[in-house]
Amino acid sequence: MTDDQADELELLRAADPVSATEGPWRDRPLTARAEHGLDRLLHHSRHRRARRRVVLWAEAAVVALAAVLALVLPDLGATSATAAPSALHPRAAAAVPLAVVADRARTAAREGGPELRKGTRVRTWSLAMDSGPDAGRPVTLPEEREVRWRPDGSRTERVETDGDVVSVRVLPPGPSDAPPRARPPGTVAGLRAYLTDLHDGGLARRVGPLTPDQLLDSLPPLLDTWTLGARENAALAGVLAGTEGLRPAGAITDRLGRTGQAYVHESRDEALRHMLILDPATGAVLGLEVMFTEDRPGLAVRAGDVMSYSAWRR
Repeated sequence: MTDDQADELELLRAADPVSATEGPWRDRPLTARAEHGLDRLLHHSRHRRARRRVVLWAEAAVVALAAVLALVLPDLGATSATAAPSALHPRAAAAVPLAVVADRARTAAREGGPELRKGTRVRTWSLAMDSGPDAGRPVTLPEEREVRWRPDGSRTERVETDGDVVSVRVLPPGPSDAPPRARPPGTVAGLRAYLTDLHDGGLARRVGPLTPDQLLDSLPPLLDTWTLGARENAALAGVLAGTEGLRPAGAITDRLGRTGQAYVHESRDEALRHMLILDPATGAVLGLEVMFTEDRPGLAVRAGDVMSYSAWRR
């Protein structure tokens, strides 16, 4: 068993809603701790590891005190595949420091602006990869997802690709007192603690702050649940400005044609580059690109291939 497999096995065990000694699984709801584990399986591992693309969807349905845990492997054939997109290239001469963006975001928040909203619209591009000596070059699977929440905590998730509706799911309510479902705070200290809790999921006792990789891996589950308002954008910009290892890379045009500022962190251990794109006036996250920095012959991946890209919009 590899280290990655061992980590995923531990996450699956942590996501178990009940103890094996407390009765049949169907008589117990999923706990907040299990929700943490499922969020890490869904979001964290996907962006941390360069491996075969398997999207794990897990949801706890609490109906008449019954918990249903569904693990769904989507039909990749239902989604059209395209050639891998080229990595985006910022213009280094026009770089703006994160501290400047954080200051602008605080000013924008004081002047008013959009409010925090539960729900999101996101376009994603991610590689479908095979492994082994016969692996072919990976292709990119584009997808657009819109999530709308109801007052009772249930939500509708609509998925499209190339303008065609792939699926519409109505998902039942679940525990809402833990990140990412809990309301994100609008202060730097509060949001830093929130993102730490979101990353760790109550499964480990942390010593020290999140690393840049860990912080960036925590953003997709947050931004796939919430559309941040002006206060939360300012808080997030403050968290990013206080994180060592994020290098300003310059002005950039994202995959939706929007102008932003890019901030880069390279992980030598995983041979991945994370590039976060922010609106330089408000601090809002526009996109996150993860790119391979070394060839991976076992995955038929080359340095410069984009593993995943997410573009969030209001």
